[in-house]
Amino acid sequence: MAYMLTILTTTLITMISVVGVYLLTGMTGMFSLGQAAFMAIGAYASGLLVTKVGMAFPLACIVAVALSVGVGWLIGMPTVRLRRDYISLATLGFGEAVAALLNKATKLTGGASGFVGIPAITTFPMVLISTIVIIAMVAMFKNSKFGRQCSAIRCDELAAKAMGINVPWIKMVVFLFSVAVTAYSGCLYAFYTTYVDPSLFGWKKSADWVIMVFFGGSGSLTGSILATIILTGLPEALRFLSDYRSIFYAALVLLILNFKPSGLLNTWELTPRNIKSLFHRTDDVTGSMPTKKPMKN
Repeated sequence: MAYMLTILTTTLITMISVVGVYLLTGMTGMFSLGQAAFMAIGAYASGLLVTKVGMAFPLACIVAVALSVGVGWLIGMPTVRLRRDYISLATLGFGEAVAALLNKATKLTGGASGFVGIPAITTFPMVLISTIVIIAMVAMFKNSKFGRQCSAIRCDELAAKAMGINVPWIKMVVFLFSVAVTAYSGCLYAFYTTYVDPSLFGWKKSADWVIMVFFGGSGSLTGSILATIILTGLPEALRFLSDYRSIFYAALVLLILNFKPSGLLNTWELTPRNIKSLFHRTDDVTGSMPTKKPMKN
């Protein structure tokens, strides 16, 4: 039971991070290979504030997220104006710089040996409630005016600019929102595992999150959530295969991305209207053939 609870908790924390990447990649088409660095900032900042300064955990989370957003603003100012591939390169460099800084600041962060002594405060109910609230916030953001502008930017940035959308400002808002969500997941992670080290927040972690977004369907928040459940739970389900589980994991991802490039759900969302239309479509298929209406004279 405790093992299953641990898997569920870590899956939900990963889900929060993936939802943050969905904001960036799924909604605006920006690619970040340094997103895990913001998780690291949230984890280390909140851990240091609680263990070294004696700050309360909720206040430490708020300060850590605010610090991450401040750093994100400094990084985002020159970055969001770049093209998609250059954004990924810039954020990759930022992520590696953060990892190097954490490794060098041995007295403060523990360096490569890791930061130990973080109290275990994060609980499963806390993570579950946080996940529900963040998903609801992202869903409302997607259905807002900002969300529609983000979709326009993702489809055609030049056309969106021609329609009068302030593209750099919208991209900066989404970037900072994504940073805040990811940093908060870092706070939860640090106070759940009670240990963090720089190797946990490398570019591979960011790449995994981007893969999950595309696996589920880059235009679907529901797809990102479903992909997180499948790709985070799958390695645990295949644990009996020992070293071969990584091969199955990679094969599954390649099969989906090759034979269904739009992802599992493409742009489909789990909403009452979509569920209703799904059942109506099923009724149309299994029901009787429609009859022709008599022509009026």
